[in-house]
Amino acid sequence: MKKLLIILTLLQIFYPVSQAREKIPVALISTNLGDIYISFHEETPKHKASFIQLAESGYWDSLTFNRVIPNFVAQGGCPDTPEGFNDPEYLLEPEFHPRLRHIYGAVGAGRDGNPDKNSARCQFYIVQNKEGLHRLDGDYTVFGQVISGMEVVDKIVNVGRDQNDQPNQDITLLISIIYLNQKEIIQLKNKE
Repeated sequence: MKKLLIILTLLQIFYPVSQAREKIPVALISTNLGDIYISFHEETPKHKASFIQLAESGYWDSLTFNRVIPNFVAQGGCPDTPEGFNDPEYLLEPEFHPRLRHIYGAVGAGRDGNPDKNSARCQFYIVQNKEGLHRLDGDYTVFGQVISGMEVVDKIVNVGRDQNDQPNQDITLLISIIYLNQKEIIQLKNKE
């Protein structure tokens, strides 16, 4: 019995330390207006894996935020090719979860109208409305959350834009995946 108590005590001491050291993937979106850091939700594993795979392949490098609307979203990523929204290879089944809502800073997967609500792998948006966009809940998959850099998103949605909500100047993307432990993530959040 005494050995069991010692083992349980040691587990309580060292398990949190090992968790703090565990590296978690975080997306770093670098733009000409600043950096945005995004954490991924575990409830959306297909969207998380797809985003990481596209980022690590350099897919988005030099693409832009192509739609920006104040009090709505900053949307980008897709090269506006037909296969981006129609080719099954580029689509993901939705991963809706009641806990994941369109709150300020939520990162969601874009899509064209389709009855199955499949996401376009390459298109993502960041909710910029401080009250959230709850009318999108259950229609678009939320797969991440901005943990630092919402001031950059605020700048992005407020640039000059044309009648199609496309920025007058390119806001170029460079997206990479970095691996941080919980302590580093908390430090990033506290910077905000």
